[in-house]
Amino acid sequence: MNVLHLDSSLTGAASVSRLLSRETVDAWRATDPAVRVTYRDLAVTVPPQLTPETVAALRLRSEPASAQGKAELLHINTLLDEFLAADAIVIGAPMYNFGVPTQLKAWIDALAQAGRTFEYTPQGPRGLAGGKRVVIASSRGNIYSTPQMQDKDFQERYLVAALQFMGITQFDVVRAEGVNRGPEVCDAALASARAAIAQLFTAQNTAHETVAT
Repeated sequence: MNVLHLDSSLTGAASVSRLLSRETVDAWRATDPAVRVTYRDLAVTVPPQLTPETVAALRLRSEPASAQGKAELLHINTLLDEFLAADAIVIGAPMYNFGVPTQLKAWIDALAQAGRTFEYTPQGPRGLAGGKRVVIASSRGNIYSTPQMQDKDFQERYLVAALQFMGITQFDVVRAEGVNRGPEVCDAALASARAAIAQLFTAQNTAHETVAT
């Protein structure tokens, strides 16, 4: 199995999402030593923002005129090839200002290519990149899973919606929230997330599809 491991937090060693994504991959490897991992740190090698030149090249399947455009298109297609080659993706995703980091949004933008990960049909859009398992290692400074706060979640819901559009149906969310609300709340959130990681790789969950939100 090929696992693509992504991090996007800007806080380095202090990042909770990085901690959870790493522990998720470590648990996966412990369950299946044959797992092959490709790691990409989106905060270190930042995906290019889409520009008029790269959008035109992607739509027309043409070569950009400028050297910068060619380099950006190569980077975009490298990200897409990594994604398509993966059987599973572990995404370290902190919540920034109710959404995801811009680096992670740029990664999604690189993947969302008509004819590669989705297509439009007379019946509506159809995803072309199904059959993958996605684990979102989510961290949040506040608590957003309550009914009163769910409408402010444009982080987990966005990632699930964008990847569902590409055909993916198998999602698990490992969540630590309230991590900025004091040491006791943070410790409890980490303990809950670690219990969720352990549950992901039981014999039942490795043999059957699971969907958790």
